[in-house]
Amino acid sequence: MNIMTQQYNQQNPNQTNDSNINSKDFIIGTLIGGIVGAATALLLAPKSGKDLRSDINEQAGAWKEKTSQWKDTAVEKSNELAAAAKEKSSSLTKTVQEQSNQVVGKIKSYRSNAEEDIKEAVSEVKDDVNQKLEETKKAFDETEKTYNN
Repeated sequence: MNIMTQQYNQQNPNQTNDSNINSKDFIIGTLIGGIVGAATALLLAPKSGKDLRSDINEQAGAWKEKTSQWKDTAVEKSNELAAAAKEKSSSLTKTVQEQSNQVVGKIKSYRSNAEEDIKEAVSEVKDDVNQKLEETKKAFDETEKTYNN
């Protein structure tokens, strides 16, 4: 049976989309109908005009109070979320700053170590060059003495 259903859906893809749209339209229609029906029942209720206006005013006041409470709750929650976001961002900023300071410190220490290593290498090369010059000078002097004698 599943194979037949799949084949049918493959052959008629518009019908599956239409059924989704029809169910959505049905739900929207039901909600609108319920609202219109409730308003009609309220307005056509067998009450005197004074009682009906009183009921409508009470309901409007109740709705006004509820929406005010919802607004207050939304403002409170948004303030809490803003404070939490601010705290997280400041914490993140502090962490990034500490890590960047650590990196800068490591780079400075590597730089100073590299400078020391370079100075040491230059000093060793200088000593080697001076030693070779002295040896060359001695060898030259000895060769000169040999030729002069």
